[in-house]
Amino acid sequence: MRNKVQHPQRHASDPGIEGPDETAARSEGSGGVQSVDRAVTILEILSRRGEAGVSEVAAEIGVHKSTAFRLLGALEARGLAEQAEDRGKYRLGFGIVRLAAGVAARLDLVQQSRPVCRRLAEEIGETVNIAVARSHYAINLDQVRGQAAVTAHNWVGQPTPLHATSSGKILLAHLDERRRERLIAAAGLERFTPATVTDAAELRRQLDEALRRGYAVTVEEYEIGLNAIAAPIRSHEGEVVAAVSASGPAYRFSEERMREFAPVLVAGAADISHRLGHAG
Repeated sequence: MRNKVQHPQRHASDPGIEGPDETAARSEGSGGVQSVDRAVTILEILSRRGEAGVSEVAAEIGVHKSTAFRLLGALEARGLAEQAEDRGKYRLGFGIVRLAAGVAARLDLVQQSRPVCRRLAEEIGETVNIAVARSHYAINLDQVRGQAAVTAHNWVGQPTPLHATSSGKILLAHLDERRRERLIAAAGLERFTPATVTDAAELRRQLDEALRRGYAVTVEEYEIGLNAIAAPIRSHEGEVVAAVSASGPAYRFSEERMREFAPVLVAGAADISHRLGHAG
């Protein structure tokens, strides 16, 4: 069983410390961070216990009952906690489901794409990644190494630039023009190698080309000596929600070889899309 959260003994007369009659925490500085930490701890308590009263929560996080009541009220207002039939007891609210849905969608994407990525990595022989767009970056969620990739950088969880990666380009290509331009303006077109596309007009041309042929490529644009190709993955609604890419050293995964495997990767992307419910 998880131990109770221990807090040092404090007194209401201490500067900056909440007393029993305080009704709100400071919204900035350490007080705000402390309130967030306590609120998250309360959610963990409710998750572990199922239900808990104000006194129980207060005792476990080491605060006065009035502070625990205020924090529970804030969570209740957001739908993250709710009062049980037995008044005075709280449990997790259905707002948690809404927050978890985003994570569940990503987990489902990884789960459904993994068998296809393994097959692609085996057939192409290079590293295969699944990426999604977050803010003005592409974030890799999963990676499978091919037989030829004796060693490979682990890209999982790392943000990479949209304009300099194949996954980023194919994700950009399928955005509406206004959103695409907004993301490009926010991120800028930073140069990473001599081959990085830093001209907006040229990038737009490449994105239009990626739409026509169904895949995007990068040739030593993010890292010298690294080439990559990516194809779009669609949700059950037909929206492009991710990209599957294959990458390898330029001396082996040349432009000619990428073109050779483009139909394989595009078919793999379609297979993942089908697994996600896309009927196209």
